[in-house]
This record gives sequence, C-alpha cells and structure tokens, in this order.
Amino acid sequence: MPPIISIVGKSNSGKTTLIEKLVPELKRRGHRIGVIKHALHGFNMDHEGKDSWRHKEAGADTVIVAAPEGLAVMKTGGCDSLDKLVPFLDDVDLVITEGFKKDRYPKIEIVRAARTRQPLCRDDDSLVALVTDTDLDLGVSRFELEDIPSLADLIENRFL
Repeated sequence: MPPIISIVGKSNSGKTTLIEKLVPELKRRGHRIGVIKHALHGFNMDHEGKDSWRHKEAGADTVIVAAPEGLAVMKTGGCDSLDKLVPFLDDVDLVITEGFKKDRYPKIEIVRAARTRQPLCRDDDSLVALVTDTDLDLGVSRFELEDIPSLADLIENRFL
C-alpha cells in the first residue's frame, strides 16, 4: 500500500490549489501520485441520459467508463473509509487526499489568514506539517504558501 498524506484545512483555505502545485513538483521528481477527494456534500460526475448514468440507474453496483485517455469507476452506496479507496490506487507511489481530516493518516494543514487563524488539527498527533501565511506555530514543520519545493522535500524524505 502506498503512503497516504491528507491535505486538510477549512473550506476555501486553498487545499485544492496546494495539491495542484504539489502534484507537478512530485511528478517532476519521478513519483507517481494518486489523489482522492473527499466530497462531503456529494457530487455527480455522470450526466443524466448518458449510457453510464443509465447503467447506474438500472441498478449496477459498479460502473466503469473506459477510454483510451483514462477510466472512471463509479460505485453505488458511497464510501466513508479511506482504507476502502486506497486499493484503487495500487499503481502509485503516494496517495494525496483532500479532506479526510478525521482519518488517522498523516496530515498537512493549510491555514490562511484570510480564512481563519484557528487550525483544525491543533491537537492532532497525525499533523506533520503546516502550510500558512500566519505566524502560527504548532510544533511541526512549517512552510510558506508558495514554498512547494521544500514541502515536497519533506514528503520525499519522510514518506517516499
């Protein structure tokens, strides 16, 4: 099983943007990266009337859409456990999740002054780093918002 790191933070704190910057840096260094997004409020990547939507509506438990440029897996019933999702990513060196703040996996929290000064993981033993534009000190490695190379160094040295 590849190592898992969760990027956590309050809503609109910059989690997705951080991942968008971190993934290319880790890829440039030769690592295969998988990402799992925790969508608390649901989502629908399928469109009504399309074949895969019709298959799901017909009662299929799993629908896979395969194309030359990629594939998508849709399972009915949802999933609230990261452990159940990781087997889908057996071909990567590292899994980065967005969210999953309650799971036990190592976390990197992003705290931006424009959003909040109160971190989610203040007393969380699984917090390994803080990415922030504040002077907040939680006793873990701390990085500026744009210091992606140094954050990637920490991930490489500690998890890869």
